[in-house]
Amino acid sequence: MENLVRHIVSALVDEPDEVKISVEQSERGGELIRIEVAEGDRGTVIGRQGRTIRAIEAVISAAARGPAPRLEIGP
Repeated sequence: MENLVRHIVSALVDEPDEVKISVEQSERGGELIRIEVAEGDRGTVIGRQGRTIRAIEAVISAAARGPAPRLEIGP
């Protein structure tokens, strides 16, 4: 799942070398995928009114076996 998120996000941003993905167990029991990108690329990943990040979540949800992991964009 981590590689899928990295591939999608890297294709969207201007600085793909700055993309960092980490997978953690969330406090609520599921997986949490933390996405870190360059400051100028955060808006690109989020998209207008969150449309891009919701689309990424939909792809991750479709690819997940079991409960879909949550996505979080960090600094």
